[in-house]
Amino acid sequence: MTETTVIAQRRARRVLLLIGGIPVAMMLSATALWWGVQGGYVDVLGQVGTANHGSLVTPPRSVDGVTFRHEGVADTLWQDLPKKWRMVIVQRGSVCNAQCQSQLYQTRQIHIALGKDFNRVARVVLSDTSPADVAMARGSDARAGVEAAPQLTTWLDLEHKGVTALTLSAPALDNLSPESKQAPNQWYLVDPAGWIMMRFADDLNYKDVISDLRFLLKNSGG
Repeated sequence: MTETTVIAQRRARRVLLLIGGIPVAMMLSATALWWGVQGGYVDVLGQVGTANHGSLVTPPRSVDGVTFRHEGVADTLWQDLPKKWRMVIVQRGSVCNAQCQSQLYQTRQIHIALGKDFNRVARVVLSDTSPADVAMARGSDARAGVEAAPQLTTWLDLEHKGVTALTLSAPALDNLSPESKQAPNQWYLVDPAGWIMMRFADDLNYKDVISDLRFLLKNSGG
């Protein structure tokens, strides 16, 4: 075997090792990035430098470990839900007033407009309505009918089937979403890892919201 042949074989082995190592390195880097984002150590939006239209929640707040009531009945953890980006509407009280109805309508239209990314996003209504209030609200609407300001549970049943309804105590809700108590005309975006990371005002142009969401969906694996 000539020296030239030996050198060629060594070069071929190095090329093969390089080719085989690239996917492994990418997997390790992706895993490290995922854990960094999940732990709150890496700010993806800050690193990428997006000109977002929504307001960043700084620092982001985690909903993992918080015990919610699902449909006012069963205890549920956020991590029990399928991993998706979620638009979260905060509603205080059992009545869905004009603002509540507007936010539900707006987020539904934005969700539909996402097209092929529709299934990567879901909607949640988070309220402080207790299980007893839910039962009372249903009975009240059954007797009185749906009026200008219907009960939240009735409005969801009639107009927004498929929206996940979660409840918390009023203090827990205030702690998780303090901005919405001072300015209820906004809703939140939670990433697949369970971080409340952005909020959107009702008067923001829906095209700008869609632009932010598509950017996040494009630059994330979740």
